[in-house]
Amino acid sequence: MQTLRFKTTINCANCLRAVSPTLNEEKAIESWQVDTNNPDKILTVHTEFTPAQVVALVEEAGFEAHPA
Repeated sequence: MQTLRFKTTINCANCLRAVSPTLNEEKAIESWQVDTNNPDKILTVHTEFTPAQVVALVEEAGFEAHPA
């Protein structure tokens, strides 16, 4: 299990609600959180996925993510 961090466009409670189903469904993601108080809206993910796989999931949910 690794900890990955990404700069995202997930910036509010509505955004969190929109991305939650996508990230919560993945069994390879142990846990995740977004620091919406951080200017870069940092997503921290504890996962077995590669960074590219996490970026693809976030994009699938309609947001941008870039490794921090």
